[in-house]
Amino acid sequence: MKIGFIGLGNMAEAMIGGMLSKGLVEPEDIIGSAKTSATINKIKDKFNITTVPDNAKVAESADILFLAVKPIFLDEVISEIKAVIRPETLIVSIAAGRNLNYLKGAFDRPELKLVRCMPNTPALVLEGCTGVCAGEGVSEEECNRVVELLSSFGKAIVVPERLMDVVVGVSGSSPAYVFMFIEAMADEAVAEGMPRKQAYEFAAQAVLGSAKLVLETGKHPGELKDMVCSPGGTTIQAVKVLEEKGMRAAVMDAMEACIEKSRNM
Repeated sequence: MKIGFIGLGNMAEAMIGGMLSKGLVEPEDIIGSAKTSATINKIKDKFNITTVPDNAKVAESADILFLAVKPIFLDEVISEIKAVIRPETLIVSIAAGRNLNYLKGAFDRPELKLVRCMPNTPALVLEGCTGVCAGEGVSEEECNRVVELLSSFGKAIVVPERLMDVVVGVSGSSPAYVFMFIEAMADEAVAEGMPRKQAYEFAAQAVLGSAKLVLETGKHPGELKDMVCSPGGTTIQAVKVLEEKGMRAAVMDAMEACIEKSRNM
């Protein structure tokens, strides 16, 4: 099975690295294209896959074709490749805000099989979270194959398309919120005298461990929070300030803005 990538940026690099590291495909099974020779050479040298400057060559070769380009470039790419894609090729778009109806209209080939997904940047360290929804004509077996490939660099979860914009808010864009939280914690640690490098290490590891507790224990986040808040202790005082400052409402409002933007792209 030939896996094609149009676009070889950070996300494609993470996806290719995950698939190869898990042994789901071999380097000779992957072909990719990019706009610049620097990117083409970088990915070829790193993974020993076939790389070309021609999007159409990738499209006509692939059994599963990943469109790993930014939304603003999607129209241009689709116009280049839509005539050469074979009907049996499975097309997987990672472009935010571009739904299945958009893809169907852009390709203007009703027989094509389309999948929409939304990965996130922790895929770069094989800890991504990807929402997946399949269009009409995609079999359960084909959807499972895509999920298997996407699971090579983290979790991949099938959702109805009506929730894909929510996926953008809760996982696609949310690493930025988490990075801001880590940075803010580290800033105060630095203000209190801790070296910055050490402050980032403490803050990031605390976030990593906390997330792992949620996933591995299955406990409600509120229950885990209560476990840290000893009576009369330090943590409950910090929680009180965060509540006074409207942390929950701020996060919810930020996510609402993100989701609305995705819906209107």
